[in-house]
Amino acid sequence: MDTKKLEKQFVDFVTEYKQIIYKICYIYATDSDSLNDLYQETVINLWKSFPRFRGECKASTWVYRIALNTCISFFRKSKSRPEVVPISVDLEAVVEEDKTAQLHELYRMINRLGRLERALILLWLEERSYQEMADITGISRTNVAVKLNRIKEKLRTMSNS
Repeated sequence: MDTKKLEKQFVDFVTEYKQIIYKICYIYATDSDSLNDLYQETVINLWKSFPRFRGECKASTWVYRIALNTCISFFRKSKSRPEVVPISVDLEAVVEEDKTAQLHELYRMINRLGRLERALILLWLEERSYQEMADITGISRTNVAVKLNRIKEKLRTMSNS
């Protein structure tokens, strides 16, 4: 496949899944700079893997897995990254204005959860099946159910505080 055609397919692909990428990055970001860094790292990792994506799972499942792994790995890296041109993400373009305050509060509470907990609650909010969550995170379906119940209880407790 020629490079121009591959690039066009990739741009279309990222455009289609940008909300998923953004939501995952937003959950793990500590500020707007880290949000942009995470988004950019995720897009780079998707680009590196794109030619090898064989469609053995849903494209959204693949995007979730790459984005989650990127975000988790991003904070584990201790070496410095080369200077890159940031990709800017506009929250208002992704989220309806009237829900922004509620979403900020929800994301603030979610951000206080552990990394795996954040991934699971995000997938649950996206109405993914327990099996999809298990496939994406690499834990058993039963473990997903147990963890989600505990996470929901934690969030209820946080919201009542």
